[in-house]
Amino acid sequence: MEQSIRCGVDIAKLVFQIHGVNAKSGETSMVKKLARGEMLRFYANKPPMLIGIEACGGAHYWARELTKLGHTVKLMTPQYVAPYRRGGKNDANDAEAICEALTRPNMRFVAVKSESQQAVLVMHRMRDQWVRERTSLMNQIRSYLHEFGIVINQGRAALAKTLPLVAESETLPLLFRQSIADLADRLTDLETRITALNKRIESWSKQDSTAKALLEVCGVGSVTASAAVATAGDVSVFKNGRQFAAWLGLVPRQNSSGGKHSSEPLPNVATVICEHCWCKAPEQ
Repeated sequence: MEQSIRCGVDIAKLVFQIHGVNAKSGETSMVKKLARGEMLRFYANKPPMLIGIEACGGAHYWARELTKLGHTVKLMTPQYVAPYRRGGKNDANDAEAICEALTRPNMRFVAVKSESQQAVLVMHRMRDQWVRERTSLMNQIRSYLHEFGIVINQGRAALAKTLPLVAESETLPLLFRQSIADLADRLTDLETRITALNKRIESWSKQDSTAKALLEVCGVGSVTASAAVATAGDVSVFKNGRQFAAWLGLVPRQNSSGGKHSSEPLPNVATVICEHCWCKAPEQ
């Protein structure tokens, strides 16, 4: 069915701003502010539209729900929408800018993630937080032991060997040993949680066909494969592998002017994938 209206939606937690125009004439036909609970009821009674949304928190959920109602939804990176905003930044101007950017011939869109992909990304965010917390906790324990003249080599293995000796040492104050024991219990709990999460991620990677294919690549494990599949979504939006690498940030970002070329240094691959493994909108 021909879509007679194209619509830009500026989403938020509670209030959404809508700006719709006639697809043929380009004249404004709809300017409306909706509460969150009215969103789906409003679009359920509308003919199929082309709807644009900035790829931000909650965007993938609304894209899926509006698609179920028969609409065509496209997500756009916020930095690509900003040049089309006129006047100051507010909800109404943002919605109008989204509507305008929606039909630009060179606009690049973000693939809508499925619920399964977002669930995998939740696991990766949890894992990333716990790994950071584990590292912070290990450094905290090392610094406390250093104050008592105990220096430990880097690595979890060295710390694991030292902690039982500290607990049994009678030369150290009892209060100190009790405090270290509490920290060691917390560290053990984090290790257990991370191990269980790694197994969950590995199990999913072996069940997903795309992730299984990535596991065949030398140097790619279950964590990298699952993060890549869940982050990229529909890889058909990339014309080639270089576009995908650039989207992830694995090539230098240019900042050139006046014929002089400059670029930022290449980031660590694992860091890049981790930073992009959520539903925020990385540059495509």
